[in-house]
Amino acid sequence: MTTADITAPAPSPLTCCPRSKVKRAAKRASYDRAPAYALIDRLKTAHVAFVEQGEPRIIPITAWRMGDNLYLHTLNGGRLAKRLESGIPLCLSFAMTEEWVMSKSAFNHSANYQSLVLFGTAALVTDEAEFDASFRTVINDLEPGRWEQVRAPNAKERKATALFRIAIEEGAFKSRTGGPVEEPDDMDLPVWHGNLPV
Repeated sequence: MTTADITAPAPSPLTCCPRSKVKRAAKRASYDRAPAYALIDRLKTAHVAFVEQGEPRIIPITAWRMGDNLYLHTLNGGRLAKRLESGIPLCLSFAMTEEWVMSKSAFNHSANYQSLVLFGTAALVTDEAEFDASFRTVINDLEPGRWEQVRAPNAKERKATALFRIAIEEGAFKSRTGGPVEEPDDMDLPVWHGNLPV
């Protein structure tokens, strides 16, 4: 560990507002960036929600992180690109279940999971250097050094692609770990209980 590591300020937590504050099961919530970023980097799949013509829309899409920003891409000129470029409010979620928690009672079955909900707006990336840096990040995350081996996007491919940046600012991470919570009267039931890996 270097002196810079010791003296570097801790990254600021995610902004917590009434819409993003976890009210129930608050002990499972975190606004630290580290677990949120780890989940984004592991999954690289988000569900993007917005309202269109008064109706909800949710679209699963590849999303990745570079620094404190999320990136996602879609067809340039397509319906989604037009909606994102308009600056509408977005809600993005990442979630994974790691274990099923099997209880002696039906009511107390649960899951060990990680989830993240973010709020923000998208900005179209027009800078060619940022465009390349973003795609280099996700491709090299999949396989280190791969960007340097493959052909870079050509002019036609760049024109066909709309890349968007979403600042990671407001949101909440939530998780559960551990075994089943049992009622004392259920402990003598001849039923297996424990954690079942997904």
